[in-house]
Amino acid sequence: MSALLQANERKDFKRSALTALRREGNFPAIVYGNKKDNKAISINEADFIKTIRDVGRNGVMGLNINGSEVKVILSEYQMDPIKNEMIHADFLAFDQSSKVNADVRIVLVGDAAGVKDGGVMQQPLHEVSVTASPNDIPPSIEVDVANLQVGETITIADIKQSKGYLINHDEEEVIASILPPKQEEEIDTGEEQEPGKPENEEGRETEASE
Repeated sequence: MSALLQANERKDFKRSALTALRREGNFPAIVYGNKKDNKAISINEADFIKTIRDVGRNGVMGLNINGSEVKVILSEYQMDPIKNEMIHADFLAFDQSSKVNADVRIVLVGDAAGVKDGGVMQQPLHEVSVTASPNDIPPSIEVDVANLQVGETITIADIKQSKGYLINHDEEEVIASILPPKQEEEIDTGEEQEPGKPENEEGRETEASE
């Protein structure tokens, strides 16, 4: 059973109405998809954050709009990093037979053997796009790197794909590799290499699949 969020339809788009909305602890959002017209709504921020914590970033939830429940997943959201407040959110409505595309975080698990030998772990890919029914979208994909040796790589082809979702990447795309200690020293003396974390780990763009 999906979580249920109370949503109120918005019809007043004046700045004063938006200010009053935020003062009451709510934020504006849009519901789209499933062959329906876009609908402007407002949601309580505290209830939204609690729901996302319960169901996960790609989890299925219900929106109660004017007494009618709509099944949705969170497509995209914006947050004010200074005030730590929600600015806006997009929700994708769907039916049970539909397939959607979603970005899913990759989590490396295990202590790599190559790192223990002095190598340095590199992770150029931190998330992957998957196609699945909304109920089958995983919260994250774990990749075991315990047996990864210096000079070795893990690619998309090494991930066991679930029957519930399809990974939309080339099989040769590298997820993680371990550089030899000498190579890492050369990198350190040249241009510094960033770890490559995504700009917004929480935000994941989700869109309807053709």
